[in-house]
Amino acid sequence: MTRLPFPVADAPDPHAEETGRKLFATGGEFLKGVVAMSGMPPADRVEVCFAGRSNVGKSTLINALTGRRSLARASNTPGRTQEINFFTLADSHYLVDLPGYGFAKAPKPEVAKWQALLKSYLSGRPSLRRAFVLIDARHGVKAVDEEIMSLLDASAVTFQTVLTKADKVKEDARARALDQTREALAKHPAAFPELIVTSSEKGWGIPTLRSTIAHIA
Repeated sequence: MTRLPFPVADAPDPHAEETGRKLFATGGEFLKGVVAMSGMPPADRVEVCFAGRSNVGKSTLINALTGRRSLARASNTPGRTQEINFFTLADSHYLVDLPGYGFAKAPKPEVAKWQALLKSYLSGRPSLRRAFVLIDARHGVKAVDEEIMSLLDASAVTFQTVLTKADKVKEDARARALDQTREALAKHPAAFPELIVTSSEKGWGIPTLRSTIAHIA
């Protein structure tokens, strides 16, 4: 049987799941919000970042991972998160929440400022081990997602795609979104060869994503 390109990651085995659970059992703590590269914390631990267009469910997913309902601030206003927000996990990881992109209502100078900071971070952060690019399962990969993927290619940052809000679509629509995402990822050399499908509301994929982050060296 031919294995699909970019298969959905298997659920972790009990040991791997427990490792992920323990990492996130601390709940995570907000460290700081950064508006310039000069404000970055020391690059002294494993670092992963989350990127996604506005309203993709990024803050909700971070809260689900950490078990903290309000650790990352969710907003219905696109572009509200204007900083790169750093959270600590135990003493070993930084979890980084990047500004949402595709902000239709944000002023152009602000968008340009955020984009410049994003590019500087992705290309100049030596401890960044993986980016997680969030794609809304209801909509699939959009042009603005392709832009961030191309930026990650150029920055030589491995990125793994995470489908969010998978419970909001029926199984056939979810399959179509996966196929469309696979087709888009085939063009990006920095794409990690497995997908993770999640629902923050239902808890789908949360142990898999926790385990994945825990095992990034």
